[in-house]
Amino acid sequence: MNLDTASEQALLDLPHSVVMIEKNKSVVREGDAVSHAWLVLKGFCVRLKYVGTGGRQIVSIHMKGDLVDLQNALLGIADHTVQTLTPCKMAKLPIRAVRQLTDTNPAIKDALWHDTLVDGSIHREWVANVGRRDAPTRVAHLLCEFALKLEAVHLGEQLDYELPMTQDQLADATGLTAVHINRVLRDLEKNGLIERITPRSVLIGDWKKLAAYGDFRSDYLHLDMAKRRAQGR
Repeated sequence: MNLDTASEQALLDLPHSVVMIEKNKSVVREGDAVSHAWLVLKGFCVRLKYVGTGGRQIVSIHMKGDLVDLQNALLGIADHTVQTLTPCKMAKLPIRAVRQLTDTNPAIKDALWHDTLVDGSIHREWVANVGRRDAPTRVAHLLCEFALKLEAVHLGEQLDYELPMTQDQLADATGLTAVHINRVLRDLEKNGLIERITPRSVLIGDWKKLAAYGDFRSDYLHLDMAKRRAQGR
């Protein structure tokens, strides 16, 4: 959502501290009392839930520009964990200062509301993906989503990027096992849908073919409509 120059500057002027966090570290843990929100400046992190058996389900992936836990900060108690996938540079924003700003700036309040609504839209798609699509379709869908999100923040090309996730982490995001993920990736490669020069590289040979295979439509991401129309998506 676009903001005018004054509103952008007001956001930049929020009190904050910049923190470097190692990979595989919890920024927020479920059950924590929360007084800050975290903005990703560099790197990748995930939201996740642990279940009684000790297993975990990754419920979203976040990158540069994402405000990853505004919900936790507003609710006061974290209902999920935020963990880094890679070394991350993050800005720590006092939620009191965010509230004060939104109380006096309706445009910023609308922008944060919009951000939360998009999170909800993505969450619903992830529920459908894990709950009703088969394993190959789930993985293809996730690869398509990641391609567009990376492209949107200028961290990769739509058809060629590095996936910052291990096969174990992909398994946690799709409700599969690491062994199953390995088999699915090999099958996608065998069928000419992707190429992998390294274990984490993804080269998409035919976007439309992979999107069709993954039952993927980008509407739920709510990316810029004009850009999507120009690119035929």
